[in-house]
Amino acid sequence: MAKTLELIFETSAGKAVVLAVEEPREDLSSQELAAGMQTIITQNIFEVEGAPFALAKGARVIERNVVDYEI
Repeated sequence: MAKTLELIFETSAGKAVVLAVEEPREDLSSQELAAGMQTIITQNIFEVEGAPFALAKGARVIERNVVDYEI
């Protein structure tokens, strides 16, 4: 089963942005996620269309099953 951690932010222009991390650690805590997201915001690591990330809106793990068929 494949897992993806989605970090959901809002820019200073009000645009929603999602950063995806493949195969996150199983033991991540809410506190670690909040601290990491705040670091991304504080250090202005990313911008979208000139607007820096301004707010951490949430985080979630998406699980999916992938079945490959040989053709």
